[in-house]
Amino acid sequence: MTTMPEWVFEFHGHRCPFVPIGYRMGQIALRELGMEREKNSELQALSEMGTGHHNTCMEDGIQAATGCTYAKRNMEHVDYGKAAMVLYHPGHFEKGAVRVSLKPEAFDELGKFEFLAYRKKGTRPSDIPENVSKQIVDWVLARSDEELFNAEKLPDFAFQKPGQKTFAKAKCAKCREYVFEPQVRIVNGEPHCIPCSGYAK
Repeated sequence: MTTMPEWVFEFHGHRCPFVPIGYRMGQIALRELGMEREKNSELQALSEMGTGHHNTCMEDGIQAATGCTYAKRNMEHVDYGKAAMVLYHPGHFEKGAVRVSLKPEAFDELGKFEFLAYRKKGTRPSDIPENVSKQIVDWVLARSDEELFNAEKLPDFAFQKPGQKTFAKAKCAKCREYVFEPQVRIVNGEPHCIPCSGYAK
């Protein structure tokens, strides 16, 4: 089982699955790049989660793992509505960048837990029974990296900053990753994520 410092949950304020998901994404990205947790503001992290849904808890996990934070201005989000992140170092472009995403199959499994039923009813995370929260968090921590995540190197990566909450999501017809409804783009009658759609926004 993967371990995660308890202070990460304390910082975040409640126990939920997307904090350890983000934390583990950050750990994988650091390992893939051969980098250590950022003390200053050089390493850069991008969360593709963006805004408009409830899984942005992932971003606190990413910040805790990587040391990239909104306060230090080396954490950004792009509004793709996807459970994924990119990590890169502008001063080490020879290392490229790495993108870590939650596998659609893992997303499907998360949806089977009682925790998500509570959240969809509007229950605040801190009001969900402890045993219900523990069950889904333990499941996330017990899975291997290979079960939960895809990691890919992006050798030609270049970042250009892109200029109502929902649980609704669709699977992109091209990359097959989930994308939350506000960011779905329809191409030839099929749902696409923003990157696969070819739309700038």
